[in-house]
Amino acid sequence: MGLMGKAAFREKEPRALFLSAAGGAALIAFIVVLICFRQNPAIAVFIPVLFWLFLIFIVVSFVPWFPALPEIQFTDIEQFDERNHMFARGNLKYYPKLGTRYHQLYPDKKATDEAIWKLPELGEPGSRFYDRYIGAIADSAFAVLDRSYRPLSRRPDISFPGESPDPARLTEAIRIAAFQYGAADIGIASLKPHHFYSIAGRQAENWGEKVTSCHKIAIVFVVPMSRTFIRHAPSLPVILESSHQYVESAKIAHIVAELLHRQGLSATAHVDGHYQVICAPLAEAAGLGHVGRMGIFMHKTYGPSVRLSVVTTDMELPETTGNHQYMEHFCRICKKCADNCPGRAITYGEKPVSRGFAHWSVNQESCYTFWRKIGTDCAVCIRSCPFSKPDTPVHRIIRAYIRKNPINQRLALLGDDLFYRRKLKIPSRNIRWEELSAEMQKNNSKNS
Repeated sequence: MGLMGKAAFREKEPRALFLSAAGGAALIAFIVVLICFRQNPAIAVFIPVLFWLFLIFIVVSFVPWFPALPEIQFTDIEQFDERNHMFARGNLKYYPKLGTRYHQLYPDKKATDEAIWKLPELGEPGSRFYDRYIGAIADSAFAVLDRSYRPLSRRPDISFPGESPDPARLTEAIRIAAFQYGAADIGIASLKPHHFYSIAGRQAENWGEKVTSCHKIAIVFVVPMSRTFIRHAPSLPVILESSHQYVESAKIAHIVAELLHRQGLSATAHVDGHYQVICAPLAEAAGLGHVGRMGIFMHKTYGPSVRLSVVTTDMELPETTGNHQYMEHFCRICKKCADNCPGRAITYGEKPVSRGFAHWSVNQESCYTFWRKIGTDCAVCIRSCPFSKPDTPVHRIIRAYIRKNPINQRLALLGDDLFYRRKLKIPSRNIRWEELSAEMQKNNSKNS
């Protein structure tokens, strides 16, 4: 209970703090009663029963077992057309000719898209959490990120004399660069056709062009998002942190792509707004975690509270692995993201089937419509996810505990509902910015 109380205090969770203190007091009182009245016949009989129940609990907790999950046949997966992504469809408002071409291909999407175009853009006046000055921070970050993108394919090749790069030494250099510039984790996976978009759709200059690449390997970078901001979801602080970490992840990808280019290799940085690949399944393929019920990647330590970037290259590098199917089992029973989703975009049922295989995905029209109404990228699903808890000793113990079997997962979920609520309290207005600024300053002082 002490560890739990310490974690609750650090997380600023009064309910969890109160229950930890009450539970600790009750446990101490219970032990005192057992000691003081151990000669009482009723207590004397109860003590061995309690001992054996505790022993059974410990034994069951360490039994590693999960039912087998259906295997995915990756050979029949249809590539995703980026033109169907909601961000790409949202951009069509500013390119009427492209919009006409798109809706000729997909006439069923026209009414939905036109209804969304009437809503305020993220960061514009009219949305629930609009703030002229603070919202401009996120807009500025995304604008700078967009201007920073300059594909290496448009630059002259660097001819590197001598032998080809050593894969082991190059991989170590990539890891050093990634961690120095802020990555929390890095993974490497071989590229499959379904990892690529089929048709480009996010940028007007190459809209409708077939995505082609000779690259064999993807390097995935993970950067965590700060709970200081995410716990205020879906208000404006979440898009501040989201934009921040998109910039940080892009910085890493650009540096690593340049590093590879300077070794005479072909490399492409895939960052927000400029993707040829789909990051989430690549992160899963690299053994870094699992794509969860909410349809986004969940890291093994930081859960869905992360942002990703990718660098692809033609150099064969040693791949990383990891089995995180226990996260899939937990997502099947948890459903807290579905319970809390304001847009009702997350399914309660089994994995939806699309593009030829079953996988977790959301109703992107419902999700994005809610984003536009509130003026942020929401993140209520991220905030509600038990895997988003900070990396503290008590949560490390719980993560290890739920890796074992479904019984542990059920008990852990009950505990999460008890200490952190099943349904979140959703703010109706932004936090006072003076409070957020003071908290940021305090955190920065601790980290310096």
